[in-house]
Formats: sequence, C-alpha cells, structure tokens
Amino acid sequence: MPVRLFGKMDCMRARYLFLPDFSVRQALFVDSKAEHISGQRTATIQTAQTSMKIRQWRQRSIVEEEGKLPIVIPTQRGELLTTTIFVNYNYTEETNSKSNQLLSINILCLPNGLLQERYNPNPDDTIWLAGRNAPSRGEAFRVRISLPRLKFKQRWRVQSILLSPSVPFIWDD
Repeated sequence: MPVRLFGKMDCMRARYLFLPDFSVRQALFVDSKAEHISGQRTATIQTAQTSMKIRQWRQRSIVEEEGKLPIVIPTQRGELLTTTIFVNYNYTEETNSKSNQLLSINILCLPNGLLQERYNPNPDDTIWLAGRNAPSRGEAFRVRISLPRLKFKQRWRVQSILLSPSVPFIWDD
C-alpha cells in the first residue's frame, strides 16, 4: 500500500492483511535490537513505540504514561491498525576475543492499545517493568516489557528461538 509511515522503528510498512473472513489495513512497525543474554527476559521500548498506556508501579507510586503511537493511523487510503513487533537478538560476549556469540532470538508482538484492558487494566495487572532511564538526568521515559508476563497473557505473542542444533524451534501457540 503506497502510504508513508513515520516513527522510531527500524521498519515501517503500510499493508493489507488478508484473513479468511476479512482484510485489515495495517501499519506494521518492526524494531530490532541486540541485548546481552542477561536481558533476554525483557525488551526495552520507548513510549513512541507503543499505542498502549503504560500502567505500572514505580517507586511506590502509580505511573500512567501514554503511548505515543496511535491505535489507528488515519490516512488518505483509510485507517491503518497499528501493529508493533520487536525482535531481540540475545548474545554473550566471548572472553578471549572481541566478538559476540548470538545465542537466541526473541520475537514479540506488542498488543495494540485497543487491547489495553486485557493486557494492562491496572498497575497491578501489567506486562510492564521499569525502564532503563534516569529521570534525575532528564532522560526520556522508557519501559521494559516482561516477556514472561506477556507470554502468560497470550502465548503466541512471544516466540523464542534458541540457536542450537540440538533444540528445534517450535511455534508456541
């Protein structure tokens, strides 16, 4: 679909998604990052990369931060439903060389803001963790997605691929 999208993502594409009973105009946003293996259970994002509100506890206070990505993007060709996918490449550092070894890949599909009440209805029932930002230094608000929490809510939203010949990848429904 010839629509130009803008955002803080690696790949942005307007497209039609054809399903058995209907089609959807979709704004597909994909972001990828390399993470040390110690962070493989989370994914760090900016508010500009989600259409959900971020409801969570931080320092014993409730935080409710608006996602900056629209739930639906209006265009001349019609409205586009926002879909966000993150790909995390998990690596370990080799001690004897300056190279890194890729161990696994996590692929996660963040829910659209239309699904707010299912995935993050309140600060106690959340998929979010505190982000790696320092408000005291004026850093922008960031948040981390807890992959185990997201997977608990809907298994297919988190897929983990281990890069080992002895462990085959099986899609997790």
